[in-house]
Parts: sequence; C-alpha cells; structure tokens
Amino acid sequence: IKAVCMTLFLLALRAKNEHKQADELEAIMQGKGSGLHPAVCLAIRINTFLSCSQYHKMYRTVKAVTGRQIFQPLHALRTAEKALLPGYHPFEWKPPLKNVSTNTEVGIIDGLSGLPLSIDDYPVDTIAKRFRYDAALVCALKDMEEEILEGMKARNLDDYLNGPFTVVVKESCDGMGDVSEKHGSGPAVPEK
Repeated sequence: IKAVCMTLFLLALRAKNEHKQADELEAIMQGKGSGLHPAVCLAIRINTFLSCSQYHKMYRTVKAVTGRQIFQPLHALRTAEKALLPGYHPFEWKPPLKNVSTNTEVGIIDGLSGLPLSIDDYPVDTIAKRFRYDAALVCALKDMEEEILEGMKARNLDDYLNGPFTVVVKESCDGMGDVSEKHGSGPAVPEK
C-alpha cells in the first residue's frame, strides 16, 4: 500500500510537470538525503491542490508508514508561505485607494470566485489561483530587494538603504496586463 500511494503521488507531481519536487521526493524515499525543504513541501501542496487538512493527513500517514519525517509539518509550510507567496508583506497605499481593503494579508484567492459558473464554461474539476494585484506587485519587489539594494549601493545611495521606500508604477509598465477586473466578491483591483 505504501509503495502504491507514493507512486501515485509521484505520478501526480510528474503529471503537473513538477519534476524537481518529484525527483527530491523519490531520492528521499530511496534513503538518500533527509526531509524535504519546507518550500518544496509547499510547492508540492500547492501544485497537487492539497488542502491544509489533506496535506496534514498525508504528512502523518507518510511519517507513520516510513518512520521518517519526509514532509515538513504545516507550521513549517506556513512560515515558508509567508516568505514566498504574495499577500504576506506589509505595505500601504498613499493616498488610500477607494474600495480597496487596507488589509495586506490577503494570500491566495480562488481564481473562480465571483464568476458566474456554468458547466459549459469550465470543467467540473477546474481549479484556479490568483493574487491581489497590489500584493503580487509587493511580492515581486520583495523578491528583487537584494538587487535593488545592491544597485543603490553601486550608485552611492547608502544613506537611503534603510527606507522607507515609495514605489511608483507607471501606467502599463508593470507587465501584469489588464488588472481592471474584480477579484470575485473582494475589492476592485487597484488601477495602475
């Protein structure tokens, strides 16, 4: 049963083209290396569309069956999620945007929420994820933080390295396409 479950899980990863995560998991199953990194576990959970409770059940089952902690516990994934996914970095709009929540901890939004669903429009098993525009933009800036700070140092702007920073996004220059749609029942996406 253990081998069948692991094989099915590996097939699910490979079907989603998550070969790196599948390779790491396979190596650990063969006794090479220790447990998976929390970021890899998070990627596996997201890419196989496991809910937190489904992931936790899998984590407990694999640990009980193998006697090893291959996957990381949920609290480790939550820590990784805060560092890696949009919606966990504090920021504010000045001036505040009308009809947009000041809450910046928005995380993953169901991509189909608020859309009129018809069986003709989407297959029954359609799953979509999206992030609020401003949260995704802040996450992209956080990803580039080191490069931005190095660039400031290279231009002798050391006095400004501690911030605070103001970011101005010019119309149509963020590469994120049309953001005028609403996120389901949430706030209107801020205009650029």
